[in-house]
Amino acid sequence: MELLISAGRVLTGPGGECVDDGAVLVSGIAIAAVGTREEVERIAPDSARRAFFPDGTILPGLIDCHVHLAFDASFDPVGALREADDPSLLLGMAGRAQQLLAAGVTTARDLGDRGGLSVRLRDAIAAGVLHGPRILAATAPLTPPGGHCWFLGGEVSGEEAIRERVRCNAEAGADVIKIMATGGGLTKGGPATWQSQFTTDELHLVVEAARRTGLPVAAHAHGTDGIASAVAAGVNTIEHCTWMVDGGFEVRADVVADLVAKEIHVCPAASPNWRLFAERFGKDRAEELFGQVRWMAEQGVRLVAGTDAGVPGAGFDGFVNGLELYEHLGFSRDRILDMATIEAARALGIDADTGQLAAGYRADLLVVDGDPLRDLNALRALRLVLAGGRPYGNGMSEGW
Repeated sequence: MELLISAGRVLTGPGGECVDDGAVLVSGIAIAAVGTREEVERIAPDSARRAFFPDGTILPGLIDCHVHLAFDASFDPVGALREADDPSLLLGMAGRAQQLLAAGVTTARDLGDRGGLSVRLRDAIAAGVLHGPRILAATAPLTPPGGHCWFLGGEVSGEEAIRERVRCNAEAGADVIKIMATGGGLTKGGPATWQSQFTTDELHLVVEAARRTGLPVAAHAHGTDGIASAVAAGVNTIEHCTWMVDGGFEVRADVVADLVAKEIHVCPAASPNWRLFAERFGKDRAEELFGQVRWMAEQGVRLVAGTDAGVPGAGFDGFVNGLELYEHLGFSRDRILDMATIEAARALGIDADTGQLAAGYRADLLVVDGDPLRDLNALRALRLVLAGGRPYGNGMSEGW
């Protein structure tokens, strides 16, 4: 099927690059051409289905770099997960994947599930059995016995167990290896959020074992020591990166410099509910935490968008809410959009085929009313979502 989509502007990316009165020609799962409406219309076959959105913007599909489809975003997502059998859990995950897609997210990196269910869901979506975004799956994250998210099945102790878990995850179809370098608030009775769970040498071992299988490593790291160890080990992305120490925060400039030099991406995993966080923890503490994100960006750290969707209060329909944190911090809208598209694709290692609109890329794109370079709220006014060339959404395919 060939689709010719025209709009008042096409945001090709990066850096806010735009084509006025533009068009995108889609052939199957890929983009065949991008340019002015006149140019693309000239090469489009008469048989192509056409739609025109004169007041709209075509832009790359959004990428959420940090979700947990196995969690339901309730007050107790861990309890809900532990009570659910695999069939019912998978059904819930499928529904949450569709929520992401309905919010304009065409790629999502799932950073921890149970029993490899994210791989099953990924494959069902890729086969066209279910609607959903492209999923990059981590399967069970590595954690020490009783460590953060131990209930997902990735407990390891010692070098052999670490190598074996990486090997098992790779053989199960993982796209990325996730390691819990520090504790986390979701695990009752586990290590404190700021406490390290692995030594630097153990993190090196994880990175080496993952690279032998061709996989990147994402490190959950809140604590400053855990962040430093993960950076020294050469992981691909740091998740959260909140610089916690016992009783407060401590940002290490030398580690930030290494983050920049090694081109390690940081996903702050800003909850869609960040405003409530600020109210709950107090303006001063929230501004200190948010200010660290701003300062890292000023130092040249490569930040990408993610929501931690699935944990309490972080719904799967709030991606734009999370982006608005960066607007609150003074980021330009073109930079914010890059964080959610091309820069996110680079962080995930998929920038050769998604994250921008260009011939040969996957047909992951959105049409919205208005111009998100002027108002991020335009991202909520979805008219059309294409994920791998497949239209999705009630009423969004009107005119095809």
